[in-house]
Amino acid sequence: MFVTCQVGAEPAVKAEVAAQWPESRFAFSRPGFLTFKLPADLATTTTPTLRSVFARTVGWSLGPVKGDTPESRAAAVWHLVSEKAADHRFDRLHVWQRDTTAAGHRGFEPGITPAATAALQLLIELEPPKAEPSDWTATTRRGDRVLDCILIDDTTWWVGHHRSWTRPQGWPGGFWPGTAPAEIVSRAYLKMAEALDWSGMALETGQTAAEIGCAPGGASQALLDRGLRVVGIDPADVDTRVLAHPNFTHIRKRGVEVKRRQFRSVQWLMADMNVPPEITLTTLEGIVTFADLHVRGVIANLKLADWKLAADVPQYLTQIRGWGFDHVSARQLGHNRQEICVAAWKESARRQNIGNSPRRHGDTEEGNDQ
Repeated sequence: MFVTCQVGAEPAVKAEVAAQWPESRFAFSRPGFLTFKLPADLATTTTPTLRSVFARTVGWSLGPVKGDTPESRAAAVWHLVSEKAADHRFDRLHVWQRDTTAAGHRGFEPGITPAATAALQLLIELEPPKAEPSDWTATTRRGDRVLDCILIDDTTWWVGHHRSWTRPQGWPGGFWPGTAPAEIVSRAYLKMAEALDWSGMALETGQTAAEIGCAPGGASQALLDRGLRVVGIDPADVDTRVLAHPNFTHIRKRGVEVKRRQFRSVQWLMADMNVPPEITLTTLEGIVTFADLHVRGVIANLKLADWKLAADVPQYLTQIRGWGFDHVSARQLGHNRQEICVAAWKESARRQNIGNSPRRHGDTEEGNDQ
């Protein structure tokens, strides 16, 4: 099995794999990329069902290919596929590069790189002829069999495959494929936009969301762009472009200082506070469990100042489930840094007919189930 993740999250992924499959053995790895030898009795016809918060993409491994040029590596990919997966029919081809450094380090943002885009094009060009041509560039659909190619370094690519049953499994490398406006207030816009698409929550135009820790306003901007009314709560300054929006209200207070009656019109509660997870959760719990309030869903980013806090994630999710939500999901988003995103919602708050939902990749009692 191969797993890709954010650089720095490798120990968390190892712990998740060991907890689910104690008899597994750690194998080849590089920062952001790990492989494991799993028990022989596991079926290999579908994607490994790894319950993980920190894994971005999971699949079965076919192995590495090496070459001095991209052309030689691309040719080697197709040779390996013909040797080890000749009986497989693949619907889509996902190509991405493992992260080169930690998210946020010197401005690094995880995502599909120019090198990955060039490798995809080269693989398409060098694919051996066959009776039924492949449409590798089409959008991945639920149930598609995906051939994976991960760029490891200048001479090595890794080949594997998975089935696309969830929305993130349909994203090459697990990277959110959405786009943002040319002018965004902050990168929090990207985190919120990705969280909304991943969670599948049924936010509707005209509904009200409150965001605790909103400054300078990037996430609020993303919510406003979806047609919501937004109450931004933060003692710090909010960007003038957000303040000028007619559907935005700024409350210059900390979340714990806001009277509960001011949340009566709120259906959605968001939080991105630069404090330990326990403080974020205590603040949210005091709001969502208040008798006169009717919060349908929560999206919160929990900061992990120390990677050791990854071991406490199951406890955080158990606490959130105790607030009365039907579904609780957790995932380290592509646009998260050293943090995770938790989405919790009531059954009525789930979008219908959403295709690749977070189920199996986030909607489990212990986090993501890939």
